[in-house]
Amino acid sequence: MSVTDLPLKTPRGPREGRAMQKGQQTKAAIVDAALGLATQIGLEGLSIGALAEVTQMSKSGVFAHFGSREELQISVIREYHTRFEDEVFYPAMAQQRGLPRLRALFANWMKRTSVELDSGCIYISGAVEFDDRPGPVRDALASSVATWHAAMKRSITVAKEEGHLRPDVDEEQMLFEIHGLILALHYEARFLKSPGAIARANAGFENILRRYGAEPGAKSAKPTRIKSVKE
Repeated sequence: MSVTDLPLKTPRGPREGRAMQKGQQTKAAIVDAALGLATQIGLEGLSIGALAEVTQMSKSGVFAHFGSREELQISVIREYHTRFEDEVFYPAMAQQRGLPRLRALFANWMKRTSVELDSGCIYISGAVEFDDRPGPVRDALASSVATWHAAMKRSITVAKEEGHLRPDVDEEQMLFEIHGLILALHYEARFLKSPGAIARANAGFENILRRYGAEPGAKSAKPTRIKSVKE
């Protein structure tokens, strides 16, 4: 089939285009409000009615953009994940491969976590709410967390390849321990209100690096090579 065989789309006029743009902006504003609400009351607490009250819209107006409470919850998870990547993952990619990049990922993660000690983390609160409740919302949450873990694990693998970590390091184990620091920080600082929890989490990360063969400020034992586009 050639391009000329494809059905032509009916061109949209300026008025229709403006209406679509306004609809997208309205939906984005609703998702933003829903995310702010979810950090306070959890994903399970979200409802079309509560969101309509916060946004000062009608219930039917909010419902028209999502169709169901479940779709609203999934939209919030996707938006949270996008913001998480923008704040934590992408800035770290500007750092040198290996240990510098791994350090940047953890530092950015800690920075975001420190802010969320007051507001709450969708990944953590969502896991508590949906850990034993199969369905699309749980799947969206688990997929987002798995994507982030894969990125961290890849950074650990690259640090091994660059000679910053011992070659026998178990990436899964190291990731487990790093993630454990974030979870412990939330529990200690947000629930128990323990002073010094952030400092202990940072010290724990340094202990992990030392235990797995990387010293603070360690340089690669391999010659620096040009990064590819995919890296």
